[in-house]
Amino acid sequence: MGVMTAPYAPQSPQTPRAPHEFEREHRPQALQTPRAPQPRQTTERHIAGRGTPDADWQAWRGLAELPPITAAELAPTQGRAIIIAPHPDDEVLACGGLLQLLHAQGTRTVLLAVTDGTASHPGSGLLSPTDLARLRPQETAAALQTMGLDNANAPQLLRARLPDGQVRAHLEELHTLLRQLLRPDDTVFVTWRQDGHPDHEACGLAASLAARACRATLVEMPVWSWHWATPGDPRLPWHRARRLQLSDDVLRRKQQAVQCFQTQLHDDPSSGQQAILPPHVLARLLHPYEIYFT
Repeated sequence: MGVMTAPYAPQSPQTPRAPHEFEREHRPQALQTPRAPQPRQTTERHIAGRGTPDADWQAWRGLAELPPITAAELAPTQGRAIIIAPHPDDEVLACGGLLQLLHAQGTRTVLLAVTDGTASHPGSGLLSPTDLARLRPQETAAALQTMGLDNANAPQLLRARLPDGQVRAHLEELHTLLRQLLRPDDTVFVTWRQDGHPDHEACGLAASLAARACRATLVEMPVWSWHWATPGDPRLPWHRARRLQLSDDVLRRKQQAVQCFQTQLHDDPSSGQQAILPPHVLARLLHPYEIYFT
């Protein structure tokens, strides 16, 4: 999900480094891509404090009245579903229910971890960036297993290894990687371009550009939006929002999978940093539905 050490306001991207390749045996040559545009300047989307209480969201009739959608409508079985996770845990928090439903319907799924989440514990005496680079991908693997996604139809896992917290500075690299990966019949699921976390927004922007170039379908997912936004907030594209209902069993497995991300669930006494995923944050993300911007 990614740590936020201070309120975030959108900034312009820095000059990116040379293209980075997937950690795979097959390494396609980088494509020549146009320079990606800068993220739009918008009203600040602060990620600070406890955020909007989940009770406020649940009391808002607008959530219940969103148009329903099914997994098959979101990602037809004849194409692939490409899940782009800025950090290990975003794939479960944003779409852990959908992942299970796609698996059940036989959709081929690819999970791209953009970073290894190594910046989640700055100044920690317990978890170094090296520790996190080892542990956080293991947590994702355990979460997928907990959800029953570890058999022959398990998601294909790719790791871009971009620096945690600096995806915006590597926007063109990510754009190039996605141009190599995507096909016209793919559906791309990515964190929303205005989600509030710089890595989430950079992933959303790169994916939107690549999906347009490759004629793939783009679906965006709010994660941090539930923290800084308020019910009916005009900054969110409610006209695009769709509600995917989850069964009790699917929700239970998603909740259990979140418990696999132990590095994110506990306070760090060595640095005084609070947990990245305390109960009040998880409360906004673990409901019997998931919201998608189609």
